[in-house]
Amino acid sequence: PGVTGADDPRITRMGHFLRRTKLDELPQLINVLRGEMSIVGPRPEDPRYVARYTDEQRQVLNARPGITSPASVAFRHEESLLTGDDWETHYIEQILPAKLAVDLEYVHSISIGRDMLIVLQTIWSVVRA
Repeated sequence: PGVTGADDPRITRMGHFLRRTKLDELPQLINVLRGEMSIVGPRPEDPRYVARYTDEQRQVLNARPGITSPASVAFRHEESLLTGDDWETHYIEQILPAKLAVDLEYVHSISIGRDMLIVLQTIWSVVRA
């Protein structure tokens, strides 16, 4: 699956540490330096889920993807929401639309000040963990 649930057996102990501390995101800085990503912007989604976007939701694709986003701060503990046998349906029907709503609101009101606030919120959420 394109989304990793809480009980995903593919994640090792080291992988859990890297994901919890967000160190697994550091290689994306290369994408930022190349101009392919920005620090703040809607997070890239698995193409299988993008295919389900409504026309309105597709507007998030007009923004450069980012390492962090308002939705990634709001759904910092997304893995813990993805439990049980039917976690993917829960993701598609509940979590993804909520994340897209947050990112759409961001896309419609992008500003440097807001980006700086999102970066600070991201740092704070990582430090708190």
